[in-house]
Amino acid sequence: MRFNAAAMALTFAAGMASAEAKLLDWTDLDGWAADDHDAARVAFQETCGDLKIGDWPVLCAMAAKEGASRTFFETFFRPVEISDGSEALFTGYYEPELEGSRVEAGAFKYPLYRRPSDAPKGQPWLTREEIETSGVLEGRGLELVWLSDPVDKFFLQVQGSGRIKLSDGSRLRVGYGGKNGHPYKSIGNELVRRGIFEAHQVSAQTIRRWVQRNPKEGPKLLWHNPSYVFFREVTRVPANKGPLGAMNRSVTAGRTLAIDPEFVPLGAPVWLEKDGDLPIRRLMVAQDTGSAIKGAQRADIFFGSGKEAGNIAGRTRDTGRMVVLLPVEQAMDLVESR
Repeated sequence: MRFNAAAMALTFAAGMASAEAKLLDWTDLDGWAADDHDAARVAFQETCGDLKIGDWPVLCAMAAKEGASRTFFETFFRPVEISDGSEALFTGYYEPELEGSRVEAGAFKYPLYRRPSDAPKGQPWLTREEIETSGVLEGRGLELVWLSDPVDKFFLQVQGSGRIKLSDGSRLRVGYGGKNGHPYKSIGNELVRRGIFEAHQVSAQTIRRWVQRNPKEGPKLLWHNPSYVFFREVTRVPANKGPLGAMNRSVTAGRTLAIDPEFVPLGAPVWLEKDGDLPIRRLMVAQDTGSAIKGAQRADIFFGSGKEAGNIAGRTRDTGRMVVLLPVEQAMDLVESR
């Protein structure tokens, strides 16, 4: 899916109709002076070339010129705190690294599927439970790769991309290839609703352990989320780059945020103040989206690839605030229109 800057601008305008915007000073940003602004600038340049509206093309050109990065951001942007009345929530995501096989063999019996051509676009198709119990995808040559664990498959679908080490020693990268049109429903929230865990106890690791310890009820729990993601093979992303985000560009570990484009323009720098056990004070870039990311103060932090990144992402669920950096004129117009 090609990134459409004009469409995203309209989405942002529609969302802001019900939000509040407050102009801040740079001194209001906790830890701003201590951040690595050079690293943020590199991440910004990864996607800014695709922003073709307003002042963004000029700012992208300026980002490529020599000069202090902190001065670049302070000269051409203004920090704006956008709120919609909801409490801030910051979670994490990552790119899984798993083992798999091109063919069904031994323990490798859980396939990732390509999107079937007969699945309707723009409307709901079969649910996760219906897909997995009906066999509707079997025998059609849609299998991309086979995994050894259904929970790995589920979380790979939640993350939307991953790296697979194949049984012959080669590696395969998979990316988002479409979905069945049903909304994402949180497995963690369902465990809390059932009284199995308290909200503060739920993490990706908690869900994984519960499913594995309950072989009969585990698959049924996963069916609570009717959303089902299909995959495609990704061949054009270098091994040292992150997976592709919503802008069809590589995301950057520790610098990319998945946001709600109704409140934050894709491609915009975002100052993050995340509290919790691992506090973060860092300039990020809004380069991705997610079906569970809804609200002006809601974001998902990309922590990188592999098990350790997954452990950090899985236990991240913190409050704080984020502040969007907008081009000077756009920031002034937005605040004055409230």
